[in-house]
Amino acid sequence: MEKILTGRTALVTGSTSGIGLGIAQLYAEAGAKVMLNGFGKPEEIARARAEVGAAMGVAEAPYSAADLSKPAAVRQMVQEAQETLGTLDILVNNAGIQFVAPIDEFPDDKFEAIMAINFSSNWYAIKAALPGMKQRGWGRIINIASAHGLIASAEKSAYVSAKHAVVGLTKTVALEIARSHITCNAICPGFVRTPLAEAQLPPLAKAHGVSEEAALTDFLLVHQPSKRWVEVEDIARMALHLCGPGSDGFNGAAISIDGGWLAN
Repeated sequence: MEKILTGRTALVTGSTSGIGLGIAQLYAEAGAKVMLNGFGKPEEIARARAEVGAAMGVAEAPYSAADLSKPAAVRQMVQEAQETLGTLDILVNNAGIQFVAPIDEFPDDKFEAIMAINFSSNWYAIKAALPGMKQRGWGRIINIASAHGLIASAEKSAYVSAKHAVVGLTKTVALEIARSHITCNAICPGFVRTPLAEAQLPPLAKAHGVSEEAALTDFLLVHQPSKRWVEVEDIARMALHLCGPGSDGFNGAAISIDGGWLAN
């Protein structure tokens, strides 16, 4: 791994598993100092900190347990990252949750939680991180949106609304910092192979009376023409590219990595 991020620092939210952990691991391997954030079992968090820490050459990566549904906690997390890492050059807003139901049956508390964690936390984190980036004259903001930030699916009103808002926020911030060497982009994945996503297959197969392979291609990935998972590494590699050499011209983009979903 070429150390293209040597001397850079990064905060990746929702990075104790899945996409966020993949991005944090790759950043560390590329030479960055990385702070993790996220929920999970203590042993899973410890394992993530050890894995990323090993790539950084330390016993464990720094970690924030901030509850991203609370604006004050988001601000404190960014401040802690700046103090712990020395600077904050790269902010990756990745944390997200999901709930599925028709809008007239959608619980209000689930809607509020999804909007807070999937969208509002991005807004508060960017607001807190930008002054330092402006002062240093360099920064990268990457928002992990979704194919659902560009297209809708039924029974996902909160998630689709939040991810569309993330794409809109990305474009607005990009315009505001366009004349600096700070950029703000969104990555819009389709269905990504993670433990949480794969856990959907057994009940889906049972519900439709088909094999897990058929459940994947015919039901879960029904809109994804490749009929294959997007891999975590696909997302992480793009997140790395957006911070490395030759990335200054990427600004305000919503980059689809979705197996052809948006080509439909």
